[in-house]
Amino acid sequence: MVPAVARPYQPLHMETHRAGSSQEEEPAPHEIKMRIRHLSAWYGTCRALSEITLDIPARSVTAIIGPSGCGKSTLVRCLNRLHEEFPGARRAGRVFLDDLDIYGPLVDPIEVRRRIGMVFQRPNPFPTMSVFDNVAVGLRLHSLARGEALAEAVRAALERAGLWKEVRGQLHRSGVALSGGQQQRLCLARALAVNPEVLLLDEPCASLDPVSTMHIEELIRQLKETHTVVIVTHNIQQAARLADYTAFLLHGTLVEAGPTAQLFTRPADRRTEDYLAGRFG
Repeated sequence: MVPAVARPYQPLHMETHRAGSSQEEEPAPHEIKMRIRHLSAWYGTCRALSEITLDIPARSVTAIIGPSGCGKSTLVRCLNRLHEEFPGARRAGRVFLDDLDIYGPLVDPIEVRRRIGMVFQRPNPFPTMSVFDNVAVGLRLHSLARGEALAEAVRAALERAGLWKEVRGQLHRSGVALSGGQQQRLCLARALAVNPEVLLLDEPCASLDPVSTMHIEELIRQLKETHTVVIVTHNIQQAARLADYTAFLLHGTLVEAGPTAQLFTRPADRRTEDYLAGRFG
């Protein structure tokens, strides 16, 4: 059986749903940005995800937590069709962005990745490109801006990522010449430049110092005012600080999902309680 869908925008006294529940209610369409239905994923013959059913609320932060190897990164890579880029990778099930089935036969995966941006665990600015060109690359690829409009869009993205004041005098410097925290914010600016609707963050602070982590977390709080954010994190405290909703994965399955305050204080499944208490993972 598949887990019931966690219903967002409910009072915190609602019951958090368990995996295996037969109840699967559909929230009002405007409340949900992405819908994941019976999603499974493999690397060759190794199954990484099993029958994940989950809703991602709009204009909020959803944290994906769980021990190493539980399928968190695979799940977010399936949400913008990056999983299929791995040799031997495949998936079953459906993922919707609003009413669009992102795996539909006529859907362009490049357009999906514009609408659903991603920032990875380790900063990955393009080493042969300047700060400016790192941010502009997506705008040029999708023919979204040129000339003065391009320059303004790059500036706006750097401002949103909290980096403009630090790099405005060195836009033609190599992106890899920046500090680690600055490089991660540069990657965030690169993702934001094409105006995605959803932002996937795969452990974006894992390789950063505490000060840089604080900057990224503050940016995430600001971004949820206009974007839907999904963050993978090993840091339970970070999930508690940032996330409006949390989903707990274990061995490739969804154990439970719901409002963070509820899941952290009154988990419905003993495995969730044990993980949050540090008894494993």
